Formats: sequence, C-alpha cells, structure tokens
Amino acid sequence: MVRETRMDKSSLIYPMFIVEGTNIKEEIPSMMGQYRYSVDRMEEKLEQLSKAGIGGVMLFGIPDHKDELGSGAYAQDGIVQQGFRKAKELFPDLYMIGDVCMCEYTSHGHCGVLCGHDVDNDKTLELLQKTALSQVQAGADMVAPSDMMDGRVGAIREILDKNGYINTPIMAYSAKFASAFYGPFRDAAESAPAFGDRKTYQMDYHNRREALKEVDQDVLEGADIVMVKPAMAYGDLIREVKDMTDIPVAAYSVSGEYSMVKTTAAAGFIDETAIMCEMAVSAFRAGTDIYITYFAEELAKCMDEGRIG
Repeated sequence: MVRETRMDKSSLIYPMFIVEGTNIKEEIPSMMGQYRYSVDRMEEKLEQLSKAGIGGVMLFGIPDHKDELGSGAYAQDGIVQQGFRKAKELFPDLYMIGDVCMCEYTSHGHCGVLCGHDVDNDKTLELLQKTALSQVQAGADMVAPSDMMDGRVGAIREILDKNGYINTPIMAYSAKFASAFYGPFRDAAESAPAFGDRKTYQMDYHNRREALKEVDQDVLEGADIVMVKPAMAYGDLIREVKDMTDIPVAAYSVSGEYSMVKTTAAAGFIDETAIMCEMAVSAFRAGTDIYITYFAEELAKCMDEGRIG
C-alpha cells in the first residue's frame, strides 16, 4: 500500500539483434542468454515478448556488408528494414522502435561520415535522415537516434514531417556517455571502432551540466522522449533530467550491466533475480518512465509474480 515506486510491463523495451542469413539463432559470447536472430527466426522471440506484455522492441541490424558510408543503414532492403517488415507482418500490434545510427553499418565502426579521422557532423545528418525515414517506411513505430550528432533530432523531425510521418515519435539518446559499459554490445553488434574512440561525440562521464544542456537541446528540436545511457551508474542524471523536463524519460540498462549480472550470478556470487530487480527499481525510483533492458522478459515475469512493481 505504501510502496512509492511503481513499475509496469508496458514501460519495458527489449533490444533485439537481427542478422542476415537464414535459420540463425546464435548466442552472443559476451552476453550470456542473448542471441542474434535471422529474420526467419524472429518469430519465436517476438512471440515470447508479446505474450510477456513487453511494451516495445528495439531492433539493431547487423549487415553482412559494411562500407565507409554505412549504406546498409538506409537501404530499403537493409537487414533492419527487413526485420521491421517481418515483425509487423507477424505481430502488427507489437510496438517496434528503430535505433538510428551508423556504427553497425560502417566499415570503420564510427557513428557517421569520416573526414580524415574525425566524424563530419553535418554530412552525417543527411544519412541519419535517410536511415530514420527508411525505418519508418519499413514499419518502425518510433525512431531512436543514438549517434550523438548535434542537430540530429531536428533533422530527423524535418524529414519525417516532410514525408507525412508527423505522428511518428522520436526517442533521443540525449545524455549518452562514452562508457566502458558498452563493451559487450560492440561484440554483439560487431560495431567496435576500427581506430580511436567515440569521445568526440559521445559525452565525457565527468560532465553533468553538459548532459543537461544536451537534453535541453533535444527537447527544443522536438524530441518526444529523452534518454540517459547507461542507466545504473547515472541515476543522478536520470533524476535531474526528470526534474527539468515535462516529457517522458528513458534509461538504457546497457550490455555491460547485463553481462556483469549474468556472469557474476553464474559464478554463484549473487542472486541474479534479486540484483536484476533492484537495478530496475533504482532506475524507476530515479525517475525513469521507460526502461530499455535485456532483462525485459524476466522483469515482466517478476512483476506478474509480485516481486516488483
């Protein structure tokens, strides 16, 4: 009766990896219990998520071919576009979200067009526009730009509106930090930079005020939801973002958080379910409205059982 923090399954989003090929369900070595699926094997996982009552699924595409411009990101027959079409064919009511970035598709692993060894912000915006539009045309209900280029929310809003998608929302990775917690994801998505790092466009985790400035800019450009990423070590910023905005706040519990729990639990040192639940509640207690997590299905079960929620 007096519990202060409440959670709901509809607030959970599950990140899912799609690869080219057929009859593929391969476990990700650094993310125990997580898999890459070919489009023809998506149904089994999507059905589980739908039955569990998960609020949404975010698709990440992993193409066979990568090039300097990441052309697979915005190809009409690209792997993630195929994934959206199949998902909507199988489960038309399941809410599908597109991750809009270039890193999974570029041969160099950076999140945009290169000029020498630096990412060209403005040239990248044009490709992000094309990527977002192609995903929505393929069936994405919402797009989530994760590239951290300046001005990308406004650019994407412009291209979607021009093509009649005025009601398609944008969930901006607004306060996305250059974090060591992303390591397993780069293995899962085969998106590690070929050189250097992403600190010129992702945020320095020392900087609190800069994070709030980035959030404010995305709101001004038309973001419908803002995100803090990672979640576990950034509860202070989730709280501040929640206090400063009047739009929903998302938090992404990233691959490193997931893998630390799974591997430590496998060694017998912690109670996996208890830790998973405590992490989720901490994010919601800080102010999260939407929680993106690889534990989405397990958390939904815990809510059904009354352990949390």
